[in-house]
Amino acid sequence: MMEQMTQFMGQLTQAVSPRDNSKAPVFKTPSIKAPDSFDGTQASKLRGFIQSYQLIFHNDHANFFSYRKKVLYSNSFLTGRAGKWIETYLSNISIEAPSYLLNNLQLFQAQLFTLFGYPNEVRKAEQELDNLRMKESGHVSLYISDFRSLMSRTGDWGERAYIHF
Repeated sequence: MMEQMTQFMGQLTQAVSPRDNSKAPVFKTPSIKAPDSFDGTQASKLRGFIQSYQLIFHNDHANFFSYRKKVLYSNSFLTGRAGKWIETYLSNISIEAPSYLLNNLQLFQAQLFTLFGYPNEVRKAEQELDNLRMKESGHVSLYISDFRSLMSRTGDWGERAYIHF
């Protein structure tokens, strides 16, 4: 009886012990297209530029675990006027303490909007919302998509924006 009990305990231990996971499937996050470069000449492209690299950050937490890595990655896609603006910060990166701008993603994005975005993005979105019309041959889903996009940029309009819907 004792021998059967020992056998049973051995089988039970084997059943609940961790198995060799070398054959388990490996989860790989899907690859996301790198952002298009942003040169600072078209304010209308800034929001899309920021959204494209934010998707990459959300998809790959392991590689983008610090704000500094996120900001430096984002900087690698700045060209033209925008590239010249960030050049000053990057040229001093190895000789002095890191700039506050290179360690703060929110501050970096705010600075991009200040320098290269629309001077009054909220007012521009309000005007576009006032002028938004659904074309006779248009699809409702496109109109709703445009409406929601503009509404998200109007700041605190809240329920008042639905007057335009």
